[in-house]
Amino acid sequence: MAEHLTGISVFVEVARTGGFTSAAEQLGLTKSAVSKAITRLEARLGEKLFHRSTRRLSLTAAGESYLASCTAALDILRDAEAILGSEEGCPSGRLRIDMPYAFGRQVIVPLLARLCRAHPGLQLTLSFTDRIIDPIEEGVDLVIRFGQTRKGAGLMTRTLVELPRHICASPDYLALRGTPASLEALEHHDCIVGLRRGTPQRWAVRSDGEERLLSPPPTHEVEDGAAIIAMAEAGLGLCQMPGPLVRDQLASGALVAVLEDFRGSDVPVQAVWPGVRDASPRLRFLLDRLAEQARAGHFS
Repeated sequence: MAEHLTGISVFVEVARTGGFTSAAEQLGLTKSAVSKAITRLEARLGEKLFHRSTRRLSLTAAGESYLASCTAALDILRDAEAILGSEEGCPSGRLRIDMPYAFGRQVIVPLLARLCRAHPGLQLTLSFTDRIIDPIEEGVDLVIRFGQTRKGAGLMTRTLVELPRHICASPDYLALRGTPASLEALEHHDCIVGLRRGTPQRWAVRSDGEERLLSPPPTHEVEDGAAIIAMAEAGLGLCQMPGPLVRDQLASGALVAVLEDFRGSDVPVQAVWPGVRDASPRLRFLLDRLAEQARAGHFS
């Protein structure tokens, strides 16, 4: 049975990392040991789990089905260990969390730091990306993102809070180019827009009582939220950002909000995690604490 469980763990890691070499590095095994473990598992199951070629490794249909079952089973085992290894109310174990650069560093990390001080059994692995990622493919427990996330196979979502968005620019820019009084006036302005997978992001606005997505002139296209704000402060154009990210700049006067009468609906901050059932106890604990902090206004 122990050998069977080892084979399953090796299979899941190979599927997650996409290769024998990378899986071996993660597991602390040799590439040969990983290859033999997969061969024995395929022989025991009587099914080919991977398509092998000199350039790439991919799951067969049987492999994809088996991976879903194995992932769910390993989650159950990890949950059982977490419960046995923790006192009630004292979560322990590692959580891998991915979040947007600016929002993560400015808002989420301070909340996580306080949580870890109160619960030293928690261990975090944090990564920061503004692009959309698949938590299953990336091997993370939780992804935090702005906007509605489309539920995919094996993905769960929870809205933590909704935040206002502001179109804003520096006083120097507005003094030079004028303050736009209508959405149509944006066509005559420089705009700094987010970039996701090579596509300029649209701005959410309200016009004639209706919500719509506006495509402003993409004078500058930037993937990083903090860089967008820095460029706006430098007088390079207008930007639209969630309130918490420009709160200090608006308060200090480094940025000025414009077109507030056309402000669109608030943007949701969503938690996304892999799972075909409820979240693990420590992830559920983290989600509940983040939701509490959001309700208390600490995301704003």
